[in-house]
Amino acid sequence: MTNRHEDLMRAVRASVEAYCSGTQNYAFDPAKPVVRLHEPTFGAEEINAALECMLTTHVTMGPKVKAFEREFADKHGWRHGVMVNSGSSANLLAVAALANAQTENGLRPGDEVIVPALSWSTTVWPLIQLGLVPVIADLDPRTLNIDPNEIERAIGPKTRGVMIVPVYGNPCDMDAIVDICRRRNLVLIEDSCEALGASYGGKPVGTFGRVATFSFYYSHHITTLEGGICVTDDGDLAETMRILRAHGWVREVEDKQRWLSQYPDIDPKFLFVNVGYNLRATEPQGAMGSVQLKKLDRFVEMRRASAAAYRTALQRFDNHFAFQEETPKGRHSWFGFSLVVREGSKFGARDLMAALGRANIETRPIIAGNIARQPALKHYAHRTVGDLRHSTSVMQRGFSFGNHQAIDDAARAYVVEHIAKFVSERG
Repeated sequence: MTNRHEDLMRAVRASVEAYCSGTQNYAFDPAKPVVRLHEPTFGAEEINAALECMLTTHVTMGPKVKAFEREFADKHGWRHGVMVNSGSSANLLAVAALANAQTENGLRPGDEVIVPALSWSTTVWPLIQLGLVPVIADLDPRTLNIDPNEIERAIGPKTRGVMIVPVYGNPCDMDAIVDICRRRNLVLIEDSCEALGASYGGKPVGTFGRVATFSFYYSHHITTLEGGICVTDDGDLAETMRILRAHGWVREVEDKQRWLSQYPDIDPKFLFVNVGYNLRATEPQGAMGSVQLKKLDRFVEMRRASAAAYRTALQRFDNHFAFQEETPKGRHSWFGFSLVVREGSKFGARDLMAALGRANIETRPIIAGNIARQPALKHYAHRTVGDLRHSTSVMQRGFSFGNHQAIDDAARAYVVEHIAKFVSERG
């Protein structure tokens, strides 16, 4: 940059910093009480990082995205990271790569993949979209994660994979699940989109299977506004994901010469060697991700402290609510704080959610509830195992509220006060 450009950039950065310092205040205000499901994790530093990309006009996927992929993989111990435009796209790309005709020991049309009933739509839809058959298994009501005993029960002659979801950042029972997958020769996929920063036995979630996914959506632990990433130690699978991510061409692969030498008569700028999508991330997203990643550990510690404080404050209502329990050997990253109204209570979850809403306390269902009960699934081949009663119970009687970095003592006290008021009136 010339000195003139540097002076202008300093002025832009200073203006953004001044704007943010004067307008961004997410602390709880007792005079105007609102407790949202999420407050922004980003501020002037991230905005400036993204804005610099915009001002250079270098915005399509490039060195900023590659740098973030490397930083993210290095921080958590993976060999490869492939950034995409959303966590849902990460799930699609991971499944598409495993189901690709060029992938050795992958998945093939008609293969069954076991999934938790308590999951998100785009955990299941990529399986259907790639010609696979989801097999839906129930949860452990203590952890809200898929029950390893139900995984064993779900295995049939066509079962080839298991796709797990650490609910709200609570690690699954990885000892049991990894053992099942090894004994039964099953591909393990970790949909960790709501579990960034969680670990099991000291290892980050996402490091146990063949491929894992994370999301950087606005409301998640860190954000690139939209965005996601696939991570793996399988170099061939990573290369396939890079190819599928962008049109089926070889522009972003690490070993480009492998392909160019096979097809010297085709212009290397437009050499297509597989099917593909356009799931690419952008440079502003990569730049934001590099800034946000440095803040992840602090955000997770704040969420863990907040969840512990909520649990202490609400323990007097144990006879009314079941609380999500942290998995043994697990380190929960607490995407949200959930309650499940116990059977036999004189009120329902929707009654309490409505009361909290009137107090400007935002709530939401726990993920998508029992995905087998969602009407879209009836149009597609799938299999359910048992009556899925625990997942149905969470769908009907469970909900969650905010447990993010902006929740302070005053906000928690306000939430607890209104839960206590409701229970005293209705319980």
